[in-house]
Amino acid sequence: MIPYRGWKAIPIGGLITTPGSTRENPTGGWRTYRPVWSEEKCKHCMICFIYCPDSSIQVADGKMTGIDLDFCKGCGICAKECPFGALEMKLDAECKL
Repeated sequence: MIPYRGWKAIPIGGLITTPGSTRENPTGGWRTYRPVWSEEKCKHCMICFIYCPDSSIQVADGKMTGIDLDFCKGCGICAKECPFGALEMKLDAECKL
C-alpha cells in the first residue's frame, strides 16, 4: 500500500508561489471555448469586465477593446452576463482555423 502524502505530493510546477507573478504564467492555453466579441453589439457597459475572474477583458478609456486570450480560460461568465449578446462562446479549435 502506498502511504498518503497529502498536498506535499503536488509538484512545484503546478503552483504559483510568488505573489503577483500570474502575468508571467499564461493560462489560456487549456481552454475549450473562447469568447468572441461583437464590437457592433457592445454598449461598453463593462459588466463583462466586472464578472471576468481572469481579468481578461481589455479596457481603454472606459470602453472594452478586446479579450486577452493568453489568460482567458473560457469559463463563459462574460458571455452569460452580457445583456446585449456581444460575447458568444465558440469552440477554441474552430476559431484557430
